[in-house]
Amino acid sequence: MIKKLIASIRQYKKESILTSVYVTLESIFEILIPTLMAYLIDYGINKEDMSYVLSMGLILFILAIISLLTGFLAGRSAAIASSGFARNLRRDMFYNVQKFSFSNIDKFSAASIITRLTTDVTNVQNAYQMLIRLAVRAPMMIVFALIFSFRINIHLSVIFLAVIPVLGTGLWLIMSRVHPIFVRVFNTYDRLNNVVQENLHGIRVVKSYIREDYEKQKFTGISQSIFQDFSKAEKRLAFTMPLMQFCLYVSMLLLSWFGAKEIIACNNNPVIGLSTGELTSLITYALQILMSLMMIAMVLVMIIISRASAERIVEIMTEESNLKNGENPVYKVKDGAVAFENVTFTYAQKADKPVLDGINLSIASGETVGILGGTGSSKSSLVQLIPRLYDVVNGKISVGGVDVRNYDIESLRNQVAMVLQKNVLFSGTIKENLRWGNENATDEEMVRACKIAQADGFITKFSDKYDTYIEQGGVNVSGGQKQRICIARALLKKPKILILDDSTSAVDTKTDRSIRQALQTDIPNTTKIIIAQRVASVQDADKIVVLDDGKINAVGKHAELLKTCDIYKEVYESQNKGGLLHE
Repeated sequence: MIKKLIASIRQYKKESILTSVYVTLESIFEILIPTLMAYLIDYGINKEDMSYVLSMGLILFILAIISLLTGFLAGRSAAIASSGFARNLRRDMFYNVQKFSFSNIDKFSAASIITRLTTDVTNVQNAYQMLIRLAVRAPMMIVFALIFSFRINIHLSVIFLAVIPVLGTGLWLIMSRVHPIFVRVFNTYDRLNNVVQENLHGIRVVKSYIREDYEKQKFTGISQSIFQDFSKAEKRLAFTMPLMQFCLYVSMLLLSWFGAKEIIACNNNPVIGLSTGELTSLITYALQILMSLMMIAMVLVMIIISRASAERIVEIMTEESNLKNGENPVYKVKDGAVAFENVTFTYAQKADKPVLDGINLSIASGETVGILGGTGSSKSSLVQLIPRLYDVVNGKISVGGVDVRNYDIESLRNQVAMVLQKNVLFSGTIKENLRWGNENATDEEMVRACKIAQADGFITKFSDKYDTYIEQGGVNVSGGQKQRICIARALLKKPKILILDDSTSAVDTKTDRSIRQALQTDIPNTTKIIIAQRVASVQDADKIVVLDDGKINAVGKHAELLKTCDIYKEVYESQNKGGLLHE
């Protein structure tokens, strides 16, 4: 895990190293100051030597300024290094997410990924800044302060050695009991973010069903769980300060008691015993040692908090897509012919029942194929295998006569355009959304695609026409308008295979018919696969595939299926009675 995180430091290694250098210099100067203060007191103030006081005072002032400057530089370089490290972590995570297959994405919720990109990265950033600054400074201060303390008085310095194990043991006990709580907290954060995201995404449904109180209760329950866990962790961490103060006060009392006795015994003579200045230095060193231990405690707390976050970050960074190119991938798709050969598919490896079972289907290039079936018949699962959004468990799918697993994934997907029922529009103009299909598309190409998709008519009625701004998620256009823009976007790819997955469900039957006629006339060589709930949307297809419970029930033309397929006939009659087939 640490190796993977360190790899994301990259160009900020220089700032990280400089921080340690500046911190080392800062520590050296701070350690020198108490000893020089002892000299100032013993040889300047006590002996009333003003020239010595002035010269030593000037040296102390210069050291203080240099210490302040190196501290400032250390803080600056630490901020740059930690911020850059966080930026690289977010980049590495986001870039890896873009490589995920659908099955990888199914493993992590959107809310969990967002939490890892934000809260978790911030925790690791703060921990890293503490590590390269405080984690370098504190041990160095402890070592140097102990060395200088033993130089002054060995007997009194033993007090530090007695206190350090007490404080260290207490801190370890506290930290070991806090880490499991923070692991639980960050998993709960995922649930909280998921509730908020789901609520905001479906706010219209929430309000239309007057479910605000239910959503508040759900949010409050998870928020209360986070509060309780954090409170429990903070209560345990609260013992850190009393433990620190106890060790500090005990050290001060022992130093003052034994130090005062020794000063009196040697008549305040630094040559034969302990002096006032040296006792002052020892007290300062005691403070530095114990404050450094407190810094280490703070670093440990942050490490404990960030450890859970680091594990979650590395989990995203090390997740590998289970869809990869072969050794010698094919980059050119010959045509839009599709063939399913004994295909079996499941989403989970240990599923009790396959989603698709024994699928055999042949589609010629340029054919229009309709797919009909009830809810849960695996229509969408079938077409998602064509652009290799998932891999088959058994069997083989070929496009243009080549197994889809032998294609370069990007080349294959460039030749397969999918339009989903719930396709997404991004914030930006209509033109910008259309250019997702082809970033170099001309205005003429966009207009042509929109005319085929029956979108040009309503777009030209907008005041800004193709420069009309689409809000996030396309909330300022209707469902049917959104679907037609998405169809036009797919057409701009000029694919060899066009898949419409119930993507005209929100348009009226007249517009649906116009779209189908335009597709047949304007892109005759493109293989068109249309998933629909309405028989009217597929009855003119070259062949219609009827799916039932993950299996092909029947394949044929409209008239043939009315005679041979009970499922198709039942759907047709139920829709005909309801007037759904009237055009």
